[in-house]
Formats: sequence, C-alpha cells, structure tokens
Amino acid sequence: MSNTSEAREKRSLEQLWLDYKHRGDRAARDELVERHLQLVKYIAGRLVMHLPSTVELDDLLSYGVFGLLDAIDKFDYRRGIKFETYAYTRIKGAILDGLRSVDWVPQSLRKRGRAISAAFARLERELGRPATDAEVAAELGLPVGEVQDVLTRLSQASLLSLDDVLGAEDDDALELRELVADPNSPDPLEHSVFQDARERLAEALERLPERERQIIALYYYDGLTVKEIGELFNLSASRISQLHARAILRLRAAMADPETAGRAPQAT
Repeated sequence: MSNTSEAREKRSLEQLWLDYKHRGDRAARDELVERHLQLVKYIAGRLVMHLPSTVELDDLLSYGVFGLLDAIDKFDYRRGIKFETYAYTRIKGAILDGLRSVDWVPQSLRKRGRAISAAFARLERELGRPATDAEVAAELGLPVGEVQDVLTRLSQASLLSLDDVLGAEDDDALELRELVADPNSPDPLEHSVFQDARERLAEALERLPERERQIIALYYYDGLTVKEIGELFNLSASRISQLHARAILRLRAAMADPETAGRAPQAT
C-alpha cells in the first residue's frame, strides 16, 4: 500500500471495530461513522415524509448522527449482533428525542388527542369492540368532522408512531423500543414487566379493526409509505394518515387501560 489512506480504505469492518474498541483509533471511529451514515439518511428520510414541511431533513440528520455516535460507542462487536440492527432503534430514538425537545405541537391539540384516546378506551369497554369516529364524537359531544380533523392534525403535526409513548405521557410510560428484552439484564422483575407490556401490546394490535391493523402492518413491518398504502386501499394519503393516527390512539388507550387486556377481538 502506498499510504495510510489506502490502508484505511481496505480495513474490514471487523478490523475497524478492533482498532477503535481496543486501540482507541479515532480514525477507525470516523470511518465507522462514515460507513453507516446511509442508515441515518434512510431513517431520517423515512420519518421526514410524515412530518410537517417546517421540519428540516438536515435537523433530523443531525439528531440521527448523535444516535449513530452513541451506538458506535456502546456497541459490543464481539456479541455477534449485526450493528445495523443494534443502531437502528438508537438512531431513530435520537431523532424522536430531538423532535420532542423542540415540540411544535400545541398543548390544546395534545389535550384533545388525549380526550379522544380516553373516549376510545371508555367506549371499547362498554361496547366490547372498537368504537367508530361517530361514536367517539357523540361521546365527546363533538361533530364527527371535528374528531376527524383532530386525527388529521395529529398525524401531520406530531410524530404519532409505535415508537411514541403508548398509554401515557408521564415518567412511568414505556416506549416500544424499551420493550425489547435486554439479554444482559439479570433482573427477573424487569423482565416480567417488559414481557407483560409486550403481551398487552400484541393483544391491543389484535383488537384493532382489520383495516387499521393492516395499515400498521404495512407501514411498520413492510416499510410502505403512506402514499403506497393509500394506493393499495384506493384511499388518499391523508385518509391513511388519519386511520394511522386513530390506530395509534387506540393502542395508547389499550396500553393505558388494563381492563381491556385479554379481551377477544370483535368483528367490525
């Protein structure tokens, strides 16, 4: 090799991890960052499509880079876990945390969203099935259009997602990414709490109306965009966003309300 630059370019990922973790090679760390920036761009690009136009992609990228740096510093390459899998939730979590730190959602809109979520929970207990928009509107004494408008504004103005807090907005709430079991955690109580939360979330997903459940699956598991899902259902992107927001509010309500846990899903 003619120079140091050529040698660095030919280092394998394994060698880069070895050089950084055991030798403190900052150049190796820089190259690890460079090699994984595409993951940050992918996550940020996916998120920005569902955020208001006032949110800049560059801001999301900046938040994501902090998550990437944190993941690189904490990653143990000897455990045999793929780094991209390890880093994904940390990068996305850093972006979400950055967005929440500059929250632009009006408190009045958040309050109305919580009221709608609570109404979904109350009606599900009474009816034994998912409530419709019309039923929620009647419960709150609002026009149906106003409830749907809140759902649309929530989907456009805030990052309503499965990574958002399900069930509450307090210090005791769990985030979905926290429900992934830590294989190094020896605490049986912590494992029990997380296992219960995972089971409740699975049950809540099963209780969603079929179309909302399909939208959640297509969006989070198949990676389709709102526009692509709309084309599948022959619905507008705004309507899909509205249904997505409604599904998330249902899940929040179900996670917050243990009385609904274990209830068999009803046909809708």
